[in-house]
Amino acid sequence: MALWGGRFSQKADSRFKQFNDSLRFDYRLAEHDIIASIAWSKALLSVSVLTQEEQITIELALNEMKNALTHDLEQIVKSDAEDVHSWIELSLIERVGDLGKKLHTGRSRNDQVATSLKLWCRAQGQALLFTFNKLQTQLLQLAVENKATVFPGYTHLQRAQPVTFSHWCLAYLEMFERDTSRLKDALHRLDTCPLGSGALAGTAYPIDRESLAHQLGFRRATRNSLDSVSDRDHVVELMSLASLSMLHLSRMAEDLIFYNSGESQFIVFSDRVTSGSSLMPQKKNPDALELIRGKTGRVFGAMSGMMMTLKALPLAYNKDMQEDKEGLFDALDTWLDCLEMSALCFEGIKINQQNASDAAMQGYSNATELADYLVEKGVPFRDAHHIVGLVVLYAIEKTAPLEALSLSEFKHFSDAIEEDVYGILTLSSCLEKRSALGGVAPAQIELALSQAKKRLEKKSLSPIKVRNARLTDLDTIESMVACWASLGENLPRERNELVRDIASFIVAEDQGAVTGCASLYVYDSGLAEIRSLGIDAAWQHKGQGRAIVQEILKKAKNMVIQKVFVLTRVPDFFVRLGFTATSKSLLPEKVMKDCDLCPRLHACDEVALEFIFDQDHLIARVKILSS
Repeated sequence: MALWGGRFSQKADSRFKQFNDSLRFDYRLAEHDIIASIAWSKALLSVSVLTQEEQITIELALNEMKNALTHDLEQIVKSDAEDVHSWIELSLIERVGDLGKKLHTGRSRNDQVATSLKLWCRAQGQALLFTFNKLQTQLLQLAVENKATVFPGYTHLQRAQPVTFSHWCLAYLEMFERDTSRLKDALHRLDTCPLGSGALAGTAYPIDRESLAHQLGFRRATRNSLDSVSDRDHVVELMSLASLSMLHLSRMAEDLIFYNSGESQFIVFSDRVTSGSSLMPQKKNPDALELIRGKTGRVFGAMSGMMMTLKALPLAYNKDMQEDKEGLFDALDTWLDCLEMSALCFEGIKINQQNASDAAMQGYSNATELADYLVEKGVPFRDAHHIVGLVVLYAIEKTAPLEALSLSEFKHFSDAIEEDVYGILTLSSCLEKRSALGGVAPAQIELALSQAKKRLEKKSLSPIKVRNARLTDLDTIESMVACWASLGENLPRERNELVRDIASFIVAEDQGAVTGCASLYVYDSGLAEIRSLGIDAAWQHKGQGRAIVQEILKKAKNMVIQKVFVLTRVPDFFVRLGFTATSKSLLPEKVMKDCDLCPRLHACDEVALEFIFDQDHLIARVKILSS
């Protein structure tokens, strides 16, 4: 069923419908469209289009739909709706009747699509930043472990000068830091809310668009309605960033493939990221890295396609812009997959230090040291360069390394060469001489590692503001608790109970607005429970829950609590924070009494998890991230 058929007297041809519909790929925007729709329902309440009761009914129905979609997102594709936005509206009407038809008041699919896509881009950007951090952390760890591992450095794929494997790791760490910096900049630029821009000229209702933007977690509203629905700069920019970052990943993959080759044999990959041959039983192929290298062209192609789609496209919205999603989804999915696979490739990697060290000394990679030695003896560099070239030619003819030549052989080319020349031709000397900032000298490697560690630790610090709850937060906390309780995710709490326990609550906030909450309930035995954890729909998947739980654990630690437990349907989230499984039978009787209030009492699917502090109650068994 289409939502726009009043002006038409004929039914659309089935072939056109199939060609026109976007549901098969834009279904991925469902969660974000629901979040934006909830915010829009609140905006309609503020201008009296909806009553309080109507808004609550719509919000609960949308949340139920969102909750159902977490288990089966692709159920949408089975529908014959035109797009995901139509599917959500029609599904809402099925749930709440004609009331659902009021939600689209003052809103166009143009600003609806633009908003949902920005919300998706923002969420995907956060996932990319998280994965970048994981990859950089692994590179840094590998660099620390191999700061003394000598490696051949190359130019033109010819051995040039010795470096360390640590220095190689740090080189790519720099590239990925630039990638993350550009991604953060792009996310900042797209962090503006188009909702309320209508089809192109704005909405006829006096919506407070700044307030609406903040409800959705955007830093501000867009400034021009015509630009708002036409803008796809963020799509092009993210695809451009993906292309440049994939270029970096491809270069790294090529290096590693070469280092892994039979001709080099500097590294060996884990069996987990390699494959064999259907014919040759001895083969162990670096397929993961080859695929990363190959998928780079796929991302480049998607960006080029998007550029061509937007070229010379007039304002405002045109159906051409429907082509933005498939390429964007595929490019960012591929980028994320390749980042994750790159990180996996470093797990279990083994370095053949002897092979690498031997190769670093071959190819006369210490020739530059000999030239510098002559300069120190007063020989002009250009003359020194020429002399060393002759020495290398002689050594090649003799098939001997430079350090194997006798002093008399050296003096045949320059009387400036003395016995002390042999000390500067060693690998250790070659490295130590490169002591300027950014060089391969051990002291510089240590400095670079220290600085990289500090930068990564700074990134790991949560920028989310969390604090103790205040009585002025009560209305928001009550609303959140009631919302999640209505969905069966939390137990209901009476207002007087919330007032009594307000000191046990931690909240997250943004620009003064509470975006999430949870409480730490302490039992007589000293055991504590995390209760009423809930995040506003617009702020999910942005680290709010993680920040709140970490703050609660810090609070428990300061209270010298031995154990914190939680009953949850999302155990993976808590496991990542250091919780481990426990038995419900070990929980206090008071907890089990609370279960009598739960609507899922006879079909409970909650998992019990616990976080245990050590016997001194000072250091957690699993380190709490400093936040």
